[in-house]
Amino acid sequence: MKIYSFQQILSSINIGTILLISILLFAPALSSAQNNQQALNIFNALQYGAVGDGKTLDTEPIQKAIDEAAKVGKGSQVLIPSGHKYLVGTLKLKSGIDFHLQGNAELLVSTNQKDYTGLAAIVANETDGLSISGTGSINGRAMEFMSHYDKTIEWWIPKEWRPKIFSLTKCNNLKVSDITINRAPLWSLHMLGCENVLIDGIKINNDLDVPNCDGIDPDHCRNVEIRNCQITCGDDPIVIKATRQNENYGPSYNINVHDCILETQDSGLKIGTETTQDIHNIVFERCTIKTSCRGLTIQLRDEGNVFDVVFKDITFTSRYHSAPWWGRGEAISFTAIPRTPETKIGSIHDIQVINVTGTSENSIRINGTKESRISNISFDNVNVNLYRWTDYPGNLFDNRPTKVYEEIETHNTPGFYIRFSDQVILKDCSISWGD
Repeated sequence: MKIYSFQQILSSINIGTILLISILLFAPALSSAQNNQQALNIFNALQYGAVGDGKTLDTEPIQKAIDEAAKVGKGSQVLIPSGHKYLVGTLKLKSGIDFHLQGNAELLVSTNQKDYTGLAAIVANETDGLSISGTGSINGRAMEFMSHYDKTIEWWIPKEWRPKIFSLTKCNNLKVSDITINRAPLWSLHMLGCENVLIDGIKINNDLDVPNCDGIDPDHCRNVEIRNCQITCGDDPIVIKATRQNENYGPSYNINVHDCILETQDSGLKIGTETTQDIHNIVFERCTIKTSCRGLTIQLRDEGNVFDVVFKDITFTSRYHSAPWWGRGEAISFTAIPRTPETKIGSIHDIQVINVTGTSENSIRINGTKESRISNISFDNVNVNLYRWTDYPGNLFDNRPTKVYEEIETHNTPGFYIRFSDQVILKDCSISWGD
């Protein structure tokens, strides 16, 4: 029997044989990898024709991936792969899918209004079980929707049209986690009439001098948890609403906001001003407001009632900002003021403020009116240091929006200013003056 060396065996094998052996050896593994995405119901946007160069409009192929995933429903994932920038107009998300921004994937919103079928870059209507996830980002390109900077009011002046980033309407069992929104030109995340919602660990990095670039706006929503979020924006970072013309979506209640870090030129944590229906059973806790124009805010201006609200374990800084921003550095501001002479106004009652510490340029203000008295407000271990450190005009209270009372009211700066209010309890509270 002739024995061949290993080198002789190799020399007798031609290239074609090597290729055939390679294919036979690795084909099962390759086939397994290719089938793996199908087995997991992953719909990769690139495989549906997305280019991901940041220049080619990728709305259509991404929407096709969404539509195909929606046919499978629960458990399907629309994958927006890492390493690419995708230019998009309006995308419509659907029930049961996980819209996943992988790694450093970035959606760039189009600046062409013709690329939109609605008022936002990403919309969803009447979905159930929708998830939006991943560590990728959406770039709102705010500066490209601004016309110029007005030094007199310290604002960027918007162009005639600009989109929201997210507009999610009547979505049930909704989860938004880990994503980042950068430079939104208008509201970042608007939820209208949504129920059973978790917003977890998202970041919003907007410009501090762009108006109306709110962070998270639960509007006529119920059973909502917002946690572990970091939000920087010119307008309100987290504001609970019940807007006009959407009254059929019902009241807002059972909303818990906790463990968030916020920075704004407006109100840090807010309810209102849109209060057309009741807003109740709201808890804000363990939040840090790094800077604001008002720390904690309830602005009742409409016929709804605001009650059973708790602000707990919160630190804040509140200061004067330029004139257009609502707020005049109030530490805490609960006001019930009619929006117009014709407005029927509800009431604010049963509010607790517990373990709150802050530094502010203006008072704690509890201000009802003859039309609506405020009642049953308790402050427990609330400690505020008052002093002036900006050069903006002081000794002012801000009543906006109202056509009934003076918009900006000249007033001194007491520690607590309480008017048209009943049963206001202060326990273990302190006010100090000076830095």
